[in-house]
Amino acid sequence: MEKLELLINGKRLDGRAMDELRKISITASPIRNATGSAYIEWGNNKILAAVYGPREALPRHTADPDRAVVKCRYTMAPFSSLEEHGRPGMNRRAIEISKVTKEVFENVILLDLFPGTSIDIFVEVLQSDGGTRAAGITCASVALAASGIPMRDMPYAVSAGKVGETVILDLNKIEDNYSDADMPMAINPRNKEVTLLQMDGELTKDHFKQAVEMILKSGEAITKLQKEALRLPYEKAQERYNR
Repeated sequence: MEKLELLINGKRLDGRAMDELRKISITASPIRNATGSAYIEWGNNKILAAVYGPREALPRHTADPDRAVVKCRYTMAPFSSLEEHGRPGMNRRAIEISKVTKEVFENVILLDLFPGTSIDIFVEVLQSDGGTRAAGITCASVALAASGIPMRDMPYAVSAGKVGETVILDLNKIEDNYSDADMPMAINPRNKEVTLLQMDGELTKDHFKQAVEMILKSGEAITKLQKEALRLPYEKAQERYNR
């Protein structure tokens, strides 16, 4: 792939600093017929997440008599991207992201409270611009919290990477395509437990440490946005009640 200059005069192509997140906005409960839902705009990404359950596990042979099973389906709308992975259907990339997203939430949902049931998580990418798995996990986390399904924590996810010898946070699509490394992580904020760690490319030990520090620091802002999204509907309801 032809090399593209990603850093110019100490700034990234979109004007951000190396440790700066793209603009993020989160809305809780936009889908009325879901148990819980959320919508996120993260840079140019636009993603919906919906949760259904706990409900009867179908087909029945997938049920676990001792705990709930988590099912996750990550898909990209056919109009979300001009690239191949934006094609409709469960291609290899969508299957892989569905799997890792499922594993993130299996680690935080109190599954033993709902034996024999299924908790279904759907993540639909309406518009993509890099980092959709991280944005999808962050959005689905809010959807699960809005559903009232008990969780040990409310995970967030974000990526860090490297351009030359410079570590950068929250890669957009161009940076993802042309950077030397990309490392998405999902974190449980209470105890800083890592529930997802993937890497494309290579990082030195020092670069890895710097990337993790950036991700943990950015998590404070992301977690705050998640909590604000969950609180806002209740504040609006209280305002209507007080009128």
